[in-house]
Amino acid sequence: MIVLLTWTYRSPKGAETIFRSEEMSAEQAVLIAEDLAKTGRAKQVNFVDRFDSSWTLKELKGYLKGIETEPHNIIVYFDGGFDWETKAAGVGCVIYYDQNGKSYRLRKNASITGLTSNNDAEYAALHLCLQELELLGVHHLPVRIIGDSRVVINHLTEEWPVIEKDLYSWAEKIEEKMDALGLQPEYELVSRKKNSEADRLAVQALAGTEIMATIEKR
Repeated sequence: MIVLLTWTYRSPKGAETIFRSEEMSAEQAVLIAEDLAKTGRAKQVNFVDRFDSSWTLKELKGYLKGIETEPHNIIVYFDGGFDWETKAAGVGCVIYYDQNGKSYRLRKNASITGLTSNNDAEYAALHLCLQELELLGVHHLPVRIIGDSRVVINHLTEEWPVIEKDLYSWAEKIEEKMDALGLQPEYELVSRKKNSEADRLAVQALAGTEIMATIEKR
């Protein structure tokens, strides 16, 4: 979870002002808040997440303790590719997550038939990611979702209306899956270069090379 801190600072002479930090991981924010408390001059320390929910130090520490043994700090990269000549599609999914004090990277791709466009393939790639999150047991958590598909990202953030019937069906399927898992998605549009790992998996799937691997990051 990404949060920012707000706290009231009181000087030795009684002057007060409110400070607001930059965004950081919840774990880092807790460490800073505890250090601020040692000064005796920081009052009313609160944490605000990206959904504008406010947390006390006790609440945030309890939350972090509760998810320690489950996958959390989820970052998802997705990409899809479509071959117009063969009508074949390849989809790639990369999931970064923390669990039991360790960090992991999951990579998965798949070849798919029956799609009609590159946009279909992009949606199918994101759907594959959600299926993998479900298999990991991820639920009721914020999830950062990153891709280079302007269509998919802008549809799901409601920046653009979904006009095409098949894409509307995909968007509904994605949102239904999000709701079923209780996920709080935060979408981010990046360049293809910054999405190269998922892109490479999609290309490999189109070439017939299927990959499923999870490694611990050191």
